[in-house]
Amino acid sequence: MTVYFEDFAPGQVHDLGSVTVDAAEMVAFARRFDPQPFHVDPEAAAASHFGGLVASGWFTCALFMRLYVDRLLAGSASQGSPGMDQVRWLRPVRGGDVLTGSVEVVATRPSSRRPDRGTITTRSELRNQDGEVVLTMTADGMFGRRPA
Repeated sequence: MTVYFEDFAPGQVHDLGSVTVDAAEMVAFARRFDPQPFHVDPEAAAASHFGGLVASGWFTCALFMRLYVDRLLAGSASQGSPGMDQVRWLRPVRGGDVLTGSVEVVATRPSSRRPDRGTITTRSELRNQDGEVVLTMTADGMFGRRPA
């Protein structure tokens, strides 16, 4: 069943399931895209205020995105996103952490120029295995409207 714009309502919360952070993937991502010492060098990371290797925030966002696509967007009339308003990395993420995602619908707006679509505003988060919020973001997504 395809999820359309009309299927979203403010206050809805969508569970995205969980992912375990693979330490090797975490470091490989950082080596390619965010090679700061506390992401790629175990000795430097141990001497940092983190006390060990931590994931790049962008890797954490990528983990969230995979959960979001697998649990919600893949079965929807998603038409992409015009962007995010806010991303916050609130706690370090480490290899072996289990992250659980959720998306809350904050608002829905039918397009005033394109009657075949609408935009939803979401507030999303990832929590670690201890229930601590590690990532929050607010974003808009465009979705096709249900065909007549």
